[in-house]
Amino acid sequence: MRAFILMCSAVLSMAGCAGSPKSKFYTLSAVGPVQSAPAASAVPIAIESVTVPELVDRPQMVVRVDATRVEIDEFSRWAEPLKSQIPAVIAEDLTRLVPGARVSVYPQRADDGAVYRVSVDVQRFESAPGTMAGIAVLWSVRPPKGTAVSGRTVVHEPVAGGGYDALVDAHNRAIGAVSADIARSIQQAQH
Repeated sequence: MRAFILMCSAVLSMAGCAGSPKSKFYTLSAVGPVQSAPAASAVPIAIESVTVPELVDRPQMVVRVDATRVEIDEFSRWAEPLKSQIPAVIAEDLTRLVPGARVSVYPQRADDGAVYRVSVDVQRFESAPGTMAGIAVLWSVRPPKGTAVSGRTVVHEPVAGGGYDALVDAHNRAIGAVSADIARSIQQAQH
């Protein structure tokens, strides 16, 4: 009888494990080819701070269901915090968009002499699978000489498909649009 109970327990344990979904992990990345335009001199850029809304500051993906409701998907997760991924993607984008850019992400600071300092405040980071990826960002660029320039970028990227892969691609494009606005500001401050 004891052997029968142990065998039943083992079978039930394996059945419980077989039914649970497997987690999937996603990362953000820069989009577009790297442009290797030579620059007359290096352009040091330091991304100093990035804030992310508490609602999405978690490993699980938070998806918008309607205007007043979100769901937290326990099995679709970010591979690392958005607070780390967003500045890394912006750094990669700026390296691609600003000729001669040498970009560091806080706390790895560039030399203090002639550094463009970038701050990013992500106010909204919305995910609606099959519909859109939205981001609203306040950003500022402090050039080594002159006054700081601030801007606000709001992007709603359509999602081409129903899965999370398409949603993450849309977020990548949205962050790319933010990076392009920051790059334009840096290039204007150089002149």
